[in-house]
Amino acid sequence: MPKGIYNVPYAVNEPVLSYAPGSPERASLQAAYDEMYNQVTEVPMRIGNQDVTTGNSVDIRPPHDHQKVVGHFYKGDASHVKQAIASALEAREEWANLPWEHRASIFLKAADLIAGPYRDKMNAATMIGQGKNAMQAEIDSACELIDFLRFNVQFMTEIYAEQPITEGAIWNRVEYRPLEGFLYAVTPFNFTAISGNLPTCMAMLGNVVVWKPSNKQMLSAGVLMEVFREAGVPDGVINMIQGSAAEITEECFNHPDFAGVHFTGSTAVFHQFWKQIGDNIGIYKSYPKIVGETGGKDFIWAHPTADRKALATAMIRGAFEYQGQKCSAASRAYVPQSMWEEVKGYMQENLNEIKVGDPRDFTNFVNAVISKESFDKIKGYIDRAKESADSEVIFGGNCDDSKGYFIEPTVILAKKPKYESMCEEIFGPVLTVYVYQDEQWEETLDTVDATSVYALTGAIFAQDRYVIKKATDKLVNAAGNFYINDKPTGAVVGQQPFGGARASGTNDKAGSAQNLLRWLSPRLIKENFVPPKDYRYSFLDED
Repeated sequence: MPKGIYNVPYAVNEPVLSYAPGSPERASLQAAYDEMYNQVTEVPMRIGNQDVTTGNSVDIRPPHDHQKVVGHFYKGDASHVKQAIASALEAREEWANLPWEHRASIFLKAADLIAGPYRDKMNAATMIGQGKNAMQAEIDSACELIDFLRFNVQFMTEIYAEQPITEGAIWNRVEYRPLEGFLYAVTPFNFTAISGNLPTCMAMLGNVVVWKPSNKQMLSAGVLMEVFREAGVPDGVINMIQGSAAEITEECFNHPDFAGVHFTGSTAVFHQFWKQIGDNIGIYKSYPKIVGETGGKDFIWAHPTADRKALATAMIRGAFEYQGQKCSAASRAYVPQSMWEEVKGYMQENLNEIKVGDPRDFTNFVNAVISKESFDKIKGYIDRAKESADSEVIFGGNCDDSKGYFIEPTVILAKKPKYESMCEEIFGPVLTVYVYQDEQWEETLDTVDATSVYALTGAIFAQDRYVIKKATDKLVNAAGNFYINDKPTGAVVGQQPFGGARASGTNDKAGSAQNLLRWLSPRLIKENFVPPKDYRYSFLDED
């Protein structure tokens, strides 16, 4: 039983290490990278207290060298999904009844393990398996994941502390229960932090989870499971499974104890999830919670008063960090005619310096895209832009998949504001620019708002405060994360809670207490210390 009202350690954002030449962290990470790259890592499923392998193994190959095998993971079938659900439900009662401070301790320990002994291993796995350079791995698989764990513990305690008012001889209190049943987490390849956050933010509140990571992220997923186990996550609380995504989802969604899904991925898949859950609504014990962060077609818009060098830097960083494979990546830009030549010149200077290659060479800013499928899709947009009368490839455009899936940072100049690469999500190192007439800046804001079905991130650049106010108002629904004079990427847990609306998701803001509230079921308890003993009220008395 609790013996006190406990305060958790105050959450602060994990410092980002520099990995500068000669730094100890650079040498340490390079050693961890080399060790992992030159061995073959087995990544089993984790169901209950068992590491599960099957006869259906899949090679893990780095996107920058698709001939190299660095590991194997194992695909299961419907029987393994059933086992995972059963394991989660078996663990649920004891886990839900564990006092909150013990759950907090587990995930605070996980954060410290990643900050310390697992930092290099987590970053190396992300660099090798997901094609991130050292800095992109550091801000993702180390810092952001650590921040999610620490801040979510703090948010959890703040939620628990929020209680109703009490008047008179009664006591009102709210008990924040986990959801009844099991939860399903589906995570993407592009952020190890998301893969760690989705199952853990639900589990720390007393929920049990069936987790399906992307098969393009299995190297770091395996390290995550190591961390969870060493931190003390009990068997069955987080079950990691692999296999056919459709088969896993069907088994979860057809179960009466399915209580919710936490998803990051494509809009089309999320649409299908919503439909499947709706079709099955009559079989569930409770209405499932549905939380999703999906696609984006993120914008940068500039006014003639914008700082031109800052704009060019934001376009380069926003579009080409991690090869544009961020749901927040800048994918379309609107630049006034009067400054375009100068901005283009700054971009040219940057792009002439940027190196493309494998992440082991720390001088490479851009690395390989994640897979052959992604490479072919991105190359298709570039090839069509080269051939179209409505566009021109002005920077980059070269693609080479002979060893790895390498695509140069590419800038397309669109001659029409609704050219396909201005409208459609590409998820690669491609930025499309539309140059507008200066006097049409207000009309161009309307174009920005109406061009895409998505509303995830967006940025505006201007020095005129009246313009900033006008643009902020006009684009009120165009982005869930809106940036003024900054690139539209790099949200920090606790500072810029992340999520978008429209076709970009349910906007439940990962990195905030708002997200955690979705995984709780409050119970109001009213206790009357002196209950009435007469049914009659005063108004019943005669005059």
